[in-house]
Amino acid sequence: MLQRDEEGSRKPVYVQIQDYILDLISGPDFGPGDKVPSERTLAETLGVNRMTVRKAIDKLVERGVLERNSTSGTRLPLPQVARPIDMQPAGGIARIVLAAGGTPGNKLLHFGMASAKETTAQRLKVPVGTELLMCRRLWTVNDMPFCIETSYLPAARFPDLVAEDLVAGQSLYGLLRGRYGVEASASEREISAAPAADLEGRLLGLEPGSPTLVMRLVARDGEGRPVEYMKSVNHPAHVVFRATPPG
Repeated sequence: MLQRDEEGSRKPVYVQIQDYILDLISGPDFGPGDKVPSERTLAETLGVNRMTVRKAIDKLVERGVLERNSTSGTRLPLPQVARPIDMQPAGGIARIVLAAGGTPGNKLLHFGMASAKETTAQRLKVPVGTELLMCRRLWTVNDMPFCIETSYLPAARFPDLVAEDLVAGQSLYGLLRGRYGVEASASEREISAAPAADLEGRLLGLEPGSPTLVMRLVARDGEGRPVEYMKSVNHPAHVVFRATPPG
């Protein structure tokens, strides 16, 4: 039931209903594509009117947490991007979105120099403090943000790489191959769940602290030397990670 005190709700009623729905769908009984209880059922369960329930659901639909369908009601969205966990297709993430039938887009959020901190230095096999190129891009599918990717590359290895090279959405691996003769491929991947930081939440349309899917990878050249360490923060309603079936 919703919490109330002598002066009314501690939080607006529709916000409490959102919290209830979020707790409900985060449990083991709900997955992508599953319908949530109807407005009438939620109103009866929580002892509130249907218009307030509708307002709460509207807000969750706006955030991409739920979606409405004229025939099947309100449900958890099906992931729009299936990302392989055991291969890096030519063309990178744009090719993945196209393969899923979507329209890819991206925005360069940051490009500049950074000093390698301990964890990044270990991943790239360079001394702490080594000068790195750092670029961060927000990727969209059909204009909906679904991931933020931050890449670190040894600056000395890739001279003259500038922001303009990435503004048009060119594949980073295609650029490394065409300009520097480096054939990069991901050799290590880690996938985990982590709460969204404030900036990540704003960019992905999530509340701060909401769960995200995080992939970290190291890409190596043909001689096995690390050329990129990348962290990808993904919207859990729009992305699913899949292994390629054998054979």
